[in-house]
Amino acid sequence: MALEDLAETCGVEPKTVERWINTGRVPHRRHRWAAAKLLTADETYLWPGVLESSGARRGRANRSELVEVFPDRASVPRELWLRLLTDAQERVDVLVFSGTFYAQTQPRIARLLTELAQRGVAIRLCFGDPDAQSVETRDREEGLSGTLPAKIRSSLTYYRTLPDLDGCEIRLHATTLYASLFRYDDDILVNPHAYGEPASANPTFHFHRLDGGTMAEHYMSSFERVWAGAVPWSGAEV
Repeated sequence: MALEDLAETCGVEPKTVERWINTGRVPHRRHRWAAAKLLTADETYLWPGVLESSGARRGRANRSELVEVFPDRASVPRELWLRLLTDAQERVDVLVFSGTFYAQTQPRIARLLTELAQRGVAIRLCFGDPDAQSVETRDREEGLSGTLPAKIRSSLTYYRTLPDLDGCEIRLHATTLYASLFRYDDDILVNPHAYGEPASANPTFHFHRLDGGTMAEHYMSSFERVWAGAVPWSGAEV
């Protein structure tokens, strides 16, 4: 690959890429991630120095896993949502209460997920149970005047056909939702919740899982625990 092509993808000058190659300089984590994505290689393979031995290894890997921080969910570019979704090769996991915005920012969401499932990507979507106590509590805490259950039911209408697809599952959970999670293979967007604030007003963190890191896996494991206790949804009205 030409230096100019890699430089353009990473948003740096070609001379900067030359220094990465010729002097062993380790790029900023955002540039490492962009280069690794383009070259379809793990960044720790391209730059082994990212993961040092000794006690510093985990901390350095964890810092490297953080790709970007957005001040609120609304600041996450629509292009990023679409790219992570369409580039998924193995799995897409979503954990929300209503996730209304998810379909609104991606009007073809059902079709996109259908195409991914047909390509062999495992799809797991987990929404709040509109009758759950946790939903009622969140509704009250955010001052939604009893509208959250209706928002969940409205959101589910976008996905009615998906439970019939091989490789696509939808479940309803009754847990306290501390963070909305959006996983695409080794990438995960984490939208934590602050008391009394709508999810859209809370920060969003973009993590990319690396060997030796724990932050991305921490939230991916959280999804698994909620998923294990959630109830399958067949597409019928709730």
